[in-house]
Amino acid sequence: MHQSKTKKIAISLALLLTMLFSAQAAEITSLIPIGHTVGIKMSAQGVLVVRLNEVQTPDGPACPARDAGVAEGDMITKVNGTEIDSNDSLQKQIALSAGQPVSLEIVRDGGSQTLTAKPMADEKGVFRIGVLARDSMAGIGTLTYVDPETGAFGSLGHGICDSETGVLMPLKEGSVLYSVVGSVQKGKVGEPGALQGEFAADSDIGSVRENTDSGIFGTLTDSSLYASLESVPVASADEVQVGDAEILANVSGDTVERYQVQVVKVYPADDEYGRGMMLRVTDQALLDQTGGIVQGMSGSPVLQNGKIIGAVTHVLVNDPTCGYAIGIQRMLEEMTN
Repeated sequence: MHQSKTKKIAISLALLLTMLFSAQAAEITSLIPIGHTVGIKMSAQGVLVVRLNEVQTPDGPACPARDAGVAEGDMITKVNGTEIDSNDSLQKQIALSAGQPVSLEIVRDGGSQTLTAKPMADEKGVFRIGVLARDSMAGIGTLTYVDPETGAFGSLGHGICDSETGVLMPLKEGSVLYSVVGSVQKGKVGEPGALQGEFAADSDIGSVRENTDSGIFGTLTDSSLYASLESVPVASADEVQVGDAEILANVSGDTVERYQVQVVKVYPADDEYGRGMMLRVTDQALLDQTGGIVQGMSGSPVLQNGKIIGAVTHVLVNDPTCGYAIGIQRMLEEMTN
């Protein structure tokens, strides 16, 4: 009886929180759609194990990390209680062990656990545990929108994941930088294209505070990309419909243009893959230049009937003229969560 009552209270609380976050998102009734590319830099909260490697020891190959239970996609956050924030700090702690067992605190599937590994010396006498790890990444994406009252922005419409493991990078800190598009690798059937962006490492225009499945979110500290732009209303989920729409995209230099697309399908709010809608590019100018949707266009805002309805997220590998977009309400709920 007591457990049943506790469960009911927990469910009620979850419903209340969902309603609260939805209400916060609903309070944002207008946004400035941007569509300009930015450079994105992120450092991870720990080091991500991308690959397990054999340590070439005088007695033959071995992998202490694998023997300890470490798996690709794990995030190593501490070694012997010392926080790890880079590959250098990881290797330093392993070297200090002088071959004695070390405790590895890892995060896997959202939970923490501690494993014990015994470093082994390679043929040069350097102690290793046999991991290839990543502590940061950089790339190009597109700013979707900014709230002119707060400077809060949303971008990409999907999370930043490690390309080899597919794991969402736990964010320690990040920034967005001013970017221009230098060239375009045109998309073809079976070969997704890409924008080739250029950005300087010291040209920060904002900070990233969250990396989520629905996009990256943060605050712009430089208003130059949106100071001359106007806000548009935010569409509710039930206003999105099959038919004509447009996207704002930056596929050359630093110019943002409007391109015609079609919303060919609208997915239910509980779509298991997080899709909001399917788009088809119909604008010949964009098709001639990029072949359709290419990497780097993720985050390009989608507008319909004068309202912002979502952001481009993915291209269909077998048809670059088509891709998916996330609904704007989903992005706002994640931002206000």
